[in-house]
Amino acid sequence: MQGDRIEGIVRAGEPEPNARRRIDVAGSVIAPGFVDVHDHSDISPFVDPWMESMLRQGVTTVVVGNCGSSAYPSSGLAEMASWAGAGERELDLSWTSLAGYLERVDAARPASNVATLVGHGALRQQVMGADRRAPSVEELTAMRRLLAQGIEEGAVGLSTGLIYTPGIHASTDEVADLASVMVGSGAVYASHIRGEGELVFDAVDECVEIGRRAGVPSHVSHLKLETSLAWDRAEALLARIDAARDRGDDVSADQYPYTAWESGLASLLPPWAAPADLPRLLEVADTRDRLIRAVGQGDHGWQSSVRGVGWDRLVIVEHAGSPEYTGRSIAEIAASSGVEPVRSLFDLLIADPETSLIGHAMLEEDVRAIVARGDVMVATDGVAVSPTGPMGRFNVHPRYYGTFPRVLARYVREEGLLSLEAAIRKMTSLPAERFRLAGRGRIEAGAFADLVVLDPGRVQDRATFEAPHTFPDGIA
Repeated sequence: MQGDRIEGIVRAGEPEPNARRRIDVAGSVIAPGFVDVHDHSDISPFVDPWMESMLRQGVTTVVVGNCGSSAYPSSGLAEMASWAGAGERELDLSWTSLAGYLERVDAARPASNVATLVGHGALRQQVMGADRRAPSVEELTAMRRLLAQGIEEGAVGLSTGLIYTPGIHASTDEVADLASVMVGSGAVYASHIRGEGELVFDAVDECVEIGRRAGVPSHVSHLKLETSLAWDRAEALLARIDAARDRGDDVSADQYPYTAWESGLASLLPPWAAPADLPRLLEVADTRDRLIRAVGQGDHGWQSSVRGVGWDRLVIVEHAGSPEYTGRSIAEIAASSGVEPVRSLFDLLIADPETSLIGHAMLEEDVRAIVARGDVMVATDGVAVSPTGPMGRFNVHPRYYGTFPRVLARYVREEGLLSLEAAIRKMTSLPAERFRLAGRGRIEAGAFADLVVLDPGRVQDRATFEAPHTFPDGIA
């Protein structure tokens, strides 16, 4: 190794070159550093630069800017910083370009490398604010210009979060028009699709269609089936993606290996309702009834996150001012308050619109079917945190600490769903190639010296839903 690059590979029996430092890792496996293509550590370099929850599970490169939220354009930075646990810190987030953000990341010297997508939600908020409508021609042009600048300055693609505000208000046409800016650049369109439960097949189709119409590769983020109404259909969903590829569409996907998701509590509201609207909407009987019906059953092409899951499987992660709610389900909170669960939902959001929750909504058999696919990348959908950092007091999802070791331990060593080599490819060269991370994901002369030393017989995730801030074993 010379500087940050691998100078050469010495095979067994070949003479060893002179070296200033030698590290004996006999009996271990050396792999390329893991690449997390769906990460939300946009602000972590400034809050928790050691990025321990990522680094200690082998992740040496993160792709941030996912689900439509990114640090460029900077309209949503205050909210992002607050969510990352930086609300009490004075952070200088004053960059005005993507290049400025990347320069600031370099200056922070984070422990993991950082690449970024441009978030569609950030573009929309920068140009349109919180408006719930289609953009005008002038507004769409402005968003296209911002995206083009971001790609030129090093972004690896465009992301959407089509179940979140403001992405939830965007049409297929709007996103396809924006994504077409990236034609010829090799940049990827990555999407938290419009529905991951009952509507997941249609939502995957929309992602593929956007890539096709825009002329760019498309990527389905955290592929899953998150309601009992869609369980046992993972193979059919994977076949849907295969069929698209057979037609010539360039589509890929990633996954985290857990049966629970984590999101904002506000994602349980339909597109026409925001937390700030709730007091007004609940005053009118007809509107209140419509809202309650939508939350429980879905509404006009929008899927309910409660239907097929249940209030007892929706667990609060963080609620400002009410730490006693952490780890309790909405059903439990409602019972202790003597109200219906849907009323508890509204009360929680009115008190704290940024409330987060975990939904235990997926089937293990579906998770296993997707893990077994060698062409589905591994990703955390997490944030780089540490037990002693500002997020250490919150009950985060264990995927923040355990995603990659969990695949290697549970699904490779214990269940034999795929070989060690196939799993490592899902974590390294496959994502590096998909997101154009030149020099990453391989051990070869000239590549970056991002290496992971692990014991395949001992590697093990230790983070749980009850004790998530726990580092894995077996990664030296």
